[in-house]
Amino acid sequence: MGATGATGGALVRSLADRAVPCRALGRDRQRLRARLGAAAGPLVEAHVADAADPASLRAAFSGGRQLFLTMENGPRQVEFELSAIDAALDSGIEHIVKISSPAAEPDSPVAIARGHHAVETRLRAAGVTATVLRPYAFMQNLLLLGPGVAHGGLVVGAMGRAPCNYVDCRDIGEVAATVLTRPGLAGGTYSLTGAETCSFGRLAELLGRLRGRPVRHLDLPPEQLRAQLGAEGGLPGWLADHVVEIQQLAITRPETPTDTVARLLGRAPRGLEAFLTEHIDVFR
Repeated sequence: MGATGATGGALVRSLADRAVPCRALGRDRQRLRARLGAAAGPLVEAHVADAADPASLRAAFSGGRQLFLTMENGPRQVEFELSAIDAALDSGIEHIVKISSPAAEPDSPVAIARGHHAVETRLRAAGVTATVLRPYAFMQNLLLLGPGVAHGGLVVGAMGRAPCNYVDCRDIGEVAATVLTRPGLAGGTYSLTGAETCSFGRLAELLGRLRGRPVRHLDLPPEQLRAQLGAEGGLPGWLADHVVEIQQLAITRPETPTDTVARLLGRAPRGLEAFLTEHIDVFR
């Protein structure tokens, strides 16, 4: 599930590269085909499935052995993921790999992470093999800073000088492919980061050097950032809250890299500077 997203799409491409047959699920077949591109070869079946329609999930899961479960964050995420787990159980799925959160705890200060904890709890009680991937901040989400950098020369946040772990979604997809194809890894819980942490201040310096024009870091009080993202920026309230919550978490729980990606893939994770260089036009 989630084949049209950055992580799900990366997984599909990684499975195709390994000649592993799979089904890529999405709500819209045309969009699904467009997003899969060259990966939609003979080993990749595109199926329409909607998390709000359990019958469509059971039809899509029929005959499958393993499920990769990732969904967009949102107010109905827990409901939809639990529905997918129930449909997987009805369909005979034996192994579920879930994308979760590094702060997935019942009393987490991040609301979305509390939801992930609820889903993890249900998954572990489901009677199937459960593998949990807990990636930190996606490098791909940094592209959302592009307009502010390109037009205002600013990286705006509420994280102070706190370092943040970033991981490339392509590495997450490769890790998912690895745990789906190496049975000895199934059933684990894996925290995924890049090789280094980076504060917003250092991010601004990196972007300034790479684009050849200065970039400033503007640190705001949490409530001011929430207002800027919400009422002024047009984000729904729950998403503005989420952005502020995860940035504040980096302050209260200092982050350090893990070696999990390197251990599972046998190579270093993709680097932040290399990612920014690859996408520098977004910030110009």
